[in-house]
Amino acid sequence: MGFFTSAFRIWLTRTWKPFEFTKSADTAFLYQNTEKLGLYVHIPFCRTLCNFCPYCKTVFEQESVNQYVEALLREIDMTGRMLNGEKQSCTSLYFGGGSPALLAGDIGKIIDRLRRFFIISDGIGIELHPNDVTEKNLFTLKQAGVTKISIGIQSFQKPYLEMLGRKPDDFHSLFSALAKISFETVSMDFIFALPNQSLETLTADIETAFSNGANHIAVYPFIDFTFTGRKFMKMREREKKRLLYQFVNYCHTKGYVRDSIWTFSKTGMSQYSSMTRENFLGFGCSATSLLKDRFRINTFDVQSYIDRLNSGQFPAALTLQFTHRQRMVYYLFWTAYSMRVNRSDFYRFFSEHLETCYGWELLLARFFGFIRKEKDDYVITTRGSYYYHYFEHFYTLAYIDRMWNIMRNEAFPENLIIR
Repeated sequence: MGFFTSAFRIWLTRTWKPFEFTKSADTAFLYQNTEKLGLYVHIPFCRTLCNFCPYCKTVFEQESVNQYVEALLREIDMTGRMLNGEKQSCTSLYFGGGSPALLAGDIGKIIDRLRRFFIISDGIGIELHPNDVTEKNLFTLKQAGVTKISIGIQSFQKPYLEMLGRKPDDFHSLFSALAKISFETVSMDFIFALPNQSLETLTADIETAFSNGANHIAVYPFIDFTFTGRKFMKMREREKKRLLYQFVNYCHTKGYVRDSIWTFSKTGMSQYSSMTRENFLGFGCSATSLLKDRFRINTFDVQSYIDRLNSGQFPAALTLQFTHRQRMVYYLFWTAYSMRVNRSDFYRFFSEHLETCYGWELLLARFFGFIRKEKDDYVITTRGSYYYHYFEHFYTLAYIDRMWNIMRNEAFPENLIIR
């Protein structure tokens, strides 16, 4: 796996230079006038910690929450003051976690602070644990300005919930709350490629979602991070591939619109994705920021995050300075998540033509049926989406798994070199 990812990286970036993260000393993260800038806020608190979840999280404790919110507001202020009184236009704002709705009463305060410095044009989204989908929470979030919600269902079926270490949820109360409080987008997340999962069990979850308030779904493959707990056998790759083709075909037959590698919309009018933005600023522990020339990641340690901001310092732990080609690869990987790469957008961002940079790769991808050309777009096919997942799986275990493992154990590592 290491040889595969290294060879692929060298080929695509046209250099032997690895991705080298160094200890961050950023006092100024120049983002002014950045086009298509998004915002992200990480809330790490959960009631209990799910074994399958790899994200930065910690058990809810009120005193720690209070300190965290104050530090978060301080980070927003420090970043916003770089604008010198001018407001920055942004596309979207997403809250992730963790279980952000545990802080439902603070979400409005955080949004208001961000709006001092940023103009948010395309809506505000938040992730919800099923237990947090109550009429009271939904009303509070909507009053705060939230327009999109994503609910981590994982499955409506007891055997799969138990497999993932989840207690069965009161879905009838969840459906009732959704019927009373409306949002622009109501997305529900599911995990596929679990043992004995079939097209019938997966589509039963999909139809339950669309029949009870959802207008958007995300169906993610189970990824086995080394630091998460798994007490079941993984689905074999051949079975996973067959199941992917089956449920994608099912969604097409039903008229559901595929708007990214793993997401489908009931009508094509609703979307929920914090992953396909060209540039973004991240706030909170473990949050990342991506600009044209660099990628920065905050410390994963909650107390270190609080202490840094209380001392007037940014909580950044590691920073990667991109080479031009490295940034291209990063751009293409996450843009392709939306199932299409636009040639004009690529030229606008890099001032180079996509075919000039990756003509042979595009030709091969078309030959093998991974992509097709549609006017100004290269569109990923169902076959291509499977191999996107295959590459994503290798990338996740070789890069993200290693990075997060280090960050979970060291608040401020000296460096990180990913070859």
